[in-house]
Amino acid sequence: MPKSRVLPKAKRTFSLSRDVVSYLEAVRREKKRPSLSSVVEEMVRQQQQAKEMERISAAFTHYYDSLTPEQIAEDRAWGDFAATQFPDEK
Repeated sequence: MPKSRVLPKAKRTFSLSRDVVSYLEAVRREKKRPSLSSVVEEMVRQQQQAKEMERISAAFTHYYDSLTPEQIAEDRAWGDFAATQFPDEK
């Protein structure tokens, strides 16, 4: 498995309201994180992952919504066939 490269961090300055900073500090303490930056980075990554999951879900929905009745019947027939290929559990 290839090793992932760690990219250098980009230093930025942000102004946040005091209540947001207090919240981030509380999360940092709760999760025992070394810095506020690590907390913010984790939150951004979680948001990225959520957006990617939404995109993937929308693509699946679009695909299945675009199937014709004949394609749906064929998929169902293949599913029924596949279900018969597993040994009975006893």
